[in-house]
Amino acid sequence: MSDKTNKITLNGQEVPFEEGDTILELAEKHGVSIPTLCHDPRLKPAGACRTCLVEIDGWRRMAPSCATQATDGMNITTESPRIDRHRKTLLALYLTDHPKDHSDCETGAPCELHDMATAVEAPTDWPHMEPVRAGRPNDANRFIQFLEDKCILCARCTRYCDEVEAVSAISLAQRGAHTTISTVDERSLLDSSCEMCGGCIDVCPTGAMTEKMPLVANDAPERQLSKVRTTCNYCGVGCQMDLNVTPANGKPAHVVKVTSPPPGTTTNDGNLCVKGRFAYDFIHHEDRLKTPLVRGDDGLLHEATWEEALRVAAAGLRKVQAEHGSDSLGFVSSSRCTVEENYLVQKLSRAVFGTNNVHQCAAT
Repeated sequence: MSDKTNKITLNGQEVPFEEGDTILELAEKHGVSIPTLCHDPRLKPAGACRTCLVEIDGWRRMAPSCATQATDGMNITTESPRIDRHRKTLLALYLTDHPKDHSDCETGAPCELHDMATAVEAPTDWPHMEPVRAGRPNDANRFIQFLEDKCILCARCTRYCDEVEAVSAISLAQRGAHTTISTVDERSLLDSSCEMCGGCIDVCPTGAMTEKMPLVANDAPERQLSKVRTTCNYCGVGCQMDLNVTPANGKPAHVVKVTSPPPGTTTNDGNLCVKGRFAYDFIHHEDRLKTPLVRGDDGLLHEATWEEALRVAAAGLRKVQAEHGSDSLGFVSSSRCTVEENYLVQKLSRAVFGTNNVHQCAAT
């Protein structure tokens, strides 16, 4: 077996690589930044946006680094006058049918296209063309909206829907300048196989796929919101997510959006379900219970301390046990609890009250 180490030259530096590494992956490992718009580590490389082109000695044309695997002896350049000229021209072309003003474009998620164009000083004075791709303004779903004027057809959303969620609710439709993101027969997402996970929103680099819930636009764009990492409490899987909180500005802070952590940084790999991403309005709901309630002798519920509420609950359970026996009791836990918490519930049922009548809705 050969012990030869495969190496390439990256910007003048010789570096090793493993079989199957793409140039983009190799560059990231060695701290070399290559801009991309269509790439996501959870998806198969598409090479669609052409922003990640690099020069390779002996190659007449520049190559997409996201879709080109490294081979032994390659000499790769990621920054050069030719590459810089290409990026400026390409991004200027993208902006010709995209909202020109950066702040107007960012009503929700940060626009990676504008950020990239600013970084390479792409021309912004080229003639503007109104996009002719069609949208779905009357889609009746509550959560996801498609803003066709912001779409750059990177296909991140359709590929995520197909490769990660495996539901293929959306796809590229039409041809040429009319190509757009659509559903079968242009139906509402409610009438498709869509699971409303919001993954299309998460992967969109320009905010073309965005939330319908209006709180973000009314308070502040996402880049002005503070992110607080937390664990989703809708089931016991333990998905990590970021609560986006408004700046104080003399007002109480509010959670106005939920976003995914970057792929590869958490156990859920940046993926969330419809509950985790969209069901956060209970946090500030006026009907949300904030203290325990105990029913008094008058038959009405009254606010109580946690100690009082636990004491009343324990007394009620013991009373039923004494009058009707242990098997008259039943304990039902929740899939929102952790494995450890569900373990304690069954110990409470079996060891403390002496009954095997214990269940949890996920049946674990």
